[in-house]
Amino acid sequence: MHSLRAALCTALALAALAVPACAAPFAYITNQGSHDVSVIDLASERVVATVPVGRSPAGVAAASRIARVFVSNPDSKTLSVIDMRSQRVVDTWPAGSGPVGIAASADGQWLYVADWYANRLLIYATAGAGRAEPAIALGQAPAGVAVHDNGRLVFVAERDDDSVAVIDTRERRVRARVRVGSHPFALLHDAARERLYALNVQSNDVSVVDTRDADRPAVIATVAVGKAPYGAALAMAGSLLYITNQHEDSVSVIDTATLRLLRTLPGFAYPEGVAAHGDKVYVVNWMDDNVSVLDAASGRTLAQVATGSNSRGFGAFIGAPEATP
Repeated sequence: MHSLRAALCTALALAALAVPACAAPFAYITNQGSHDVSVIDLASERVVATVPVGRSPAGVAAASRIARVFVSNPDSKTLSVIDMRSQRVVDTWPAGSGPVGIAASADGQWLYVADWYANRLLIYATAGAGRAEPAIALGQAPAGVAVHDNGRLVFVAERDDDSVAVIDTRERRVRARVRVGSHPFALLHDAARERLYALNVQSNDVSVVDTRDADRPAVIATVAVGKAPYGAALAMAGSLLYITNQHEDSVSVIDTATLRLLRTLPGFAYPEGVAAHGDKVYVVNWMDDNVSVLDAASGRTLAQVATGSNSRGFGAFIGAPEATP
């Protein structure tokens, strides 16, 4: 029965039909080398669509509430908007000088994009054709973006300043900054613990930031991981933090309760993006052009899914369109 249902979901996606009845979501993997996005049906663990986007896509934000996926294309200086139901690009928006990190609000109504070369945060109202709001000036080389569940706060890694900016979305200003490790790149917000994880690619560690006081965020711990940590994901109901280590071809697994490194998983190939769904973790391998599927509890590799060229998946790349009445 399960295989029949997975086959049906795959057939629907290949036919570019609406798929709200399929319970398992999709993984949208940006492929820098082939300038497209591989869409993986997590039920069948197969690529069911390949979507051409702009040049050298990097960042991705799946907004399930509005059935859209947003992709940053640094070399094209654009954002591609993918419809989750048709698995096609339905719009392309201009996006500054070099969009990289990207994140959407929980309700999908707002999109935040780090403009790497112009040192600013781009803001879009996603309804309709996507209205660009006034940008917010940031520090040097803004990279990763994370949005607080309350929608009021946005966090941006200011890589070359070794800091994280806290943005107030109502007042449209930088509300606070916190110094972290050397060259923070990716960010992940842990809503249950009111923490932010900043991955520092030069100091090879993760700064754990207490975000309960938005005006005075503070680093409460620093966890050593592998070389050049790039992506982060919470798994097993938030009890485990998975970190990809680009230059070590490994993945670190951290206990979020104790902030202790539990294990280091070898055997990856320049891993970049990582995300979790259910009892599995998905690691994007830039060199091997694939996604490793892991058992979240043990870290054991269960499968590999071939993708496009130089896969990145920088951001929240898993989503599914919500069912329509």
